[in-house]
Amino acid sequence: MKKTLVAVAALLAAGIVSAQSTLTVFGALDAGVSYYQTNSKYQGLTTPAAPKPDLKQSQWALSNSGNVSSRLGFRGQEDLGGGLAAAFWLESTLWPDVGSVGRAGTYFDRRSTVSLLGPFGELRMGRDYTPTFWSDAVFDPFGVVGSGTSLIAQTMGGALPTISLNRGYYARKANSVGYFLPPNLGGFYGQAMYAFSENVSGPQLQDDPKAVNNSRTGGYAGARVGYANGPFDIALAYGKSNIADNYHFGSTTSVTTTNLGASYDFNVVKLFGEYSMVDVKTDFANAATFPLTPALTPPLNVDTRNFLVGLSVPIGAGQVKASYAQVKGQFYNFTPYGPRPMTTPDPKATKLALGYVYNLSKRTALYTNFAVTKNENGAAVGVVNVASADVAPGYSNTVNSNAAGYRADRGYGYDLGIRHAF
Repeated sequence: MKKTLVAVAALLAAGIVSAQSTLTVFGALDAGVSYYQTNSKYQGLTTPAAPKPDLKQSQWALSNSGNVSSRLGFRGQEDLGGGLAAAFWLESTLWPDVGSVGRAGTYFDRRSTVSLLGPFGELRMGRDYTPTFWSDAVFDPFGVVGSGTSLIAQTMGGALPTISLNRGYYARKANSVGYFLPPNLGGFYGQAMYAFSENVSGPQLQDDPKAVNNSRTGGYAGARVGYANGPFDIALAYGKSNIADNYHFGSTTSVTTTNLGASYDFNVVKLFGEYSMVDVKTDFANAATFPLTPALTPPLNVDTRNFLVGLSVPIGAGQVKASYAQVKGQFYNFTPYGPRPMTTPDPKATKLALGYVYNLSKRTALYTNFAVTKNENGAAVGVVNVASADVAPGYSNTVNSNAAGYRADRGYGYDLGIRHAF
């Protein structure tokens, strides 16, 4: 029986391959040894005779994806004639340190799409990258992986929750329909995406005050346009998603992201730059009569203004990378007349990252990264993107900002690893 099943599977696989014009298996494995450390300083009331020591957390880990994201993928394309083609793409995260595939029960968590291509461009459906994520990835010398990950793309913690709130709709979105411009537009490119929330709504739910109704939560709409010609590349992106709502209170919390990035390759050095705005806002259907009680007070609105500058320098068979980034937030209190800026100092975090990659061959490389973050005015940002980067679960790169009287100060990260692509 088992031999029969194997034979049938082999025949089916052969039939699938023969039906495709192209079929490619691809991927990468990246593993390394990493060290993470976060420091917090005491800023509460104390006496000079009895100062409180700094708090420190540290962790050694066999890390994953310090240079590229570990992955396994299958892609194929079939010529339909008349200039049309059908294509598919299935790609899953790999965790070589623990031997697992995918995350949170999703096997093809990185991408799962089917497409129709033609002179008009490409129509793509499934789970895919959001337009607003691309600039964060393309214009970061570290490609948003490892300890050098762009601060803009990192999960914000403590007093900067903006991107952590947006995390479910940040890099990828399921249930999406996307359109891509054709590649023959003289260097111009672009894409648009709409993702369904797939929530249930109806008068019975809306009229029942005891029913949990978040019918506006989820979904995503965004677009990206750019121009690439020779060494120059520039792109502008915008996206919006609803991350929370309550029908009966008339509230909807949304995240809007706008970013502009560019790069220029001078051959001896490639320069990168990005400016990003990420805003969280809660709107109310009738703000003047909203009951301002502690139980119902919505999350604070927060706007962040962020930037990154970076470079990469080829040196023989190797490459040096560096970047500097800043994220700065402004909080707003909710009032019946709209949000009002808070008078507290604006939280700010900065990050400096350095890296070196030595290519042993076209597919294999050794690498090392170092990064340090600095927090001010209540910001609490570590050095790796724990919640969304392709690193194994269990890394506790959090900052000791919750202890009474302590504020996050600095975080450090070191990677040393090997990457192999296939």
